[in-house]
Amino acid sequence: MPIRPEHRHFYPIDWPQLSAVIRFGRAEGRCEACGRPHGELIVCLDGGTWYDREAGGWRSGRGRLLRREPKLAALATARLTVPILATCHREHDTSRNTDRDLAAWCQRCHLIHDHPEHLRRRRLTYLRRKALGDLFQGAYPAP
Repeated sequence: MPIRPEHRHFYPIDWPQLSAVIRFGRAEGRCEACGRPHGELIVCLDGGTWYDREAGGWRSGRGRLLRREPKLAALATARLTVPILATCHREHDTSRNTDRDLAAWCQRCHLIHDHPEHLRRRRLTYLRRKALGDLFQGAYPAP
């Protein structure tokens, strides 16, 4: 995921090289959470199930091989996607850039991991907007 310009100063100057080492050196071009390959066209079903060509079988959203193939009705909702790996901070702390604090995740796994953080930030944004409205426009009218 691209780094916002206002957050750029939180990352080390060698972030592109560090990110490449994590994604393609340590993770070998696969998501560390679900195993999706970087930049390859894959077939995905609802719920995160996807077809792994190398293994010759279907994997769950967590990357485990399925014992049974999905039902034919589920295959009707199949879509093609190209996962892109990103280097992510496990604890959302951009000052910690050790091997243990970074992970190579696809977009899906990154969004799943960041969901609680996104909810927290959304709440703060709403509260900030409301406070600014109170500050400059007075109290909101009662409904």
